[in-house]
Amino acid sequence: MKILSAVQLRQLDTYTIEHAPISSLDLMERASKAFVNELIAHWPTNTPVKIFAGSGNNGGDALAVARLLAENGYGDVSVFLFNIGEKMSEDCKANKLRLQKYAEVKLEEITTQFTPPQLTEADLVIDGLFGTGLSRPLNGGFASVVKYINASPSTIVSIDVPSGLMCEDNTYNVMNHIIKANYTYTFHCPKLAFLFPENETYCGVWKVLDIGILDPDDETSATTYFLSERTEIKALLKSRSRFAHKGSMGHAALVAGKKGMAGAAVLASKACMRAGVGKLTLRTPEANLPVVQMAIPEVVVDVDPDPVCFSHTFDTSEYEALGIGPGIGTELQTTQTFIEQVSQTKCPVVIDADALNIIGSHRGWLTQLPRNCILTPHKKELFGLISSTSNSFEELERTRELAVRQHIYIVIKGAFSAICTPEGMVYFNPTGNPGMATAGSGDVLTGIILALLAQGYAPEAAARLGVYLHGLAGDIAAEQLGYESLIASDMIDSLGAAFKRMKK
Repeated sequence: MKILSAVQLRQLDTYTIEHAPISSLDLMERASKAFVNELIAHWPTNTPVKIFAGSGNNGGDALAVARLLAENGYGDVSVFLFNIGEKMSEDCKANKLRLQKYAEVKLEEITTQFTPPQLTEADLVIDGLFGTGLSRPLNGGFASVVKYINASPSTIVSIDVPSGLMCEDNTYNVMNHIIKANYTYTFHCPKLAFLFPENETYCGVWKVLDIGILDPDDETSATTYFLSERTEIKALLKSRSRFAHKGSMGHAALVAGKKGMAGAAVLASKACMRAGVGKLTLRTPEANLPVVQMAIPEVVVDVDPDPVCFSHTFDTSEYEALGIGPGIGTELQTTQTFIEQVSQTKCPVVIDADALNIIGSHRGWLTQLPRNCILTPHKKELFGLISSTSNSFEELERTRELAVRQHIYIVIKGAFSAICTPEGMVYFNPTGNPGMATAGSGDVLTGIILALLAQGYAPEAAARLGVYLHGLAGDIAAEQLGYESLIASDMIDSLGAAFKRMKK
């Protein structure tokens, strides 16, 4: 699914009006009906509804919502129409005239002073003040209205976008002047800002509503941002030949676990095996040998000459892919061995955890990484690569630039994990849940991606499919255990179910 800018969305509205063909007023009606259908599904008709509408098209949506609610039996609907400049959009005017025929709806038009209504816990507040056309922070009276609504105990639902929130970059926004919605029902596609953690408090739970916007799929709607959908991820999944054997399903090498960190090696190894690799060789110190052989006997162990850490490079020519980093530590000997290992490796590589910390401390080594390798940093590890940033938009742009400059793939782990490609594309992942914020979760992801690389998946496919499966396995585990009780090994145990669900 494309993630489009506010400007592009306005262009697609125009395109739809011209080519559907449909009037702008009827398109607004379509959007308002989709929005009201969501309200009807979640709130009974005896719910007191208070609607705050602006004088633009978002306000026009809000006025149409008020009328449609009345038509659907909602008997306590109040509308506050802010027309301070006494200049409404044509569609907003039309919906005002339509609404005035419904005497049961209380309509108050504010042109000067506003006496705010009492907002209670029982009230449903509909935010239709400003939409995607906003280009500067709210101030003055509108900022006061936003603060008043946010301070109320009411449930708040925003139309398309929370008033005051920019669709993409909020670097220079005044964050206290943005509606804090409990729910946002947005039209056609998610807005980029919805995918950033600092905006969760404003968007709440959001859902995309299809209102039949036409997309010519040309330069008008060209984008670098996408939200992956199950159908396209499922299409990446290869079928297994009836004559498959362990030699044809890939031989992966994994460097993981210094002394005392055998758990990281075990988790990554188990995940790799569960993700379908034919054979896995684990490079780890002798200190971890008893733990590894007891925990996962299917793995071949290649003992490092040093008894406690990764200290010597090895020949990777017999392997289809290399994973390196989980629990290897950042000791001087390991640090030097790491860069020697990856710089001479020819097969696909996935780099995680301590290996990323090593790169962060030696940023010049980025140029020595193999082209098309996959890096899987969490936020702290990422800052070692790009330095700290003021917000997620800046973080994403810097990461995307780094991926292009070094011709590598970077997976920013977290809610809506972002896969940045060497071509400058960004694919956000929809699976996963807060229960996955637990030690070892990243080691599991490394193992999954390593297995896919070894089976012959291209790096982009391995990254996107691996992240999706990782999150889906976490979702399946959370269905059984809840968020609080989820641990990394539960995700491994649910990988089989994740593959089965993908294939349905």
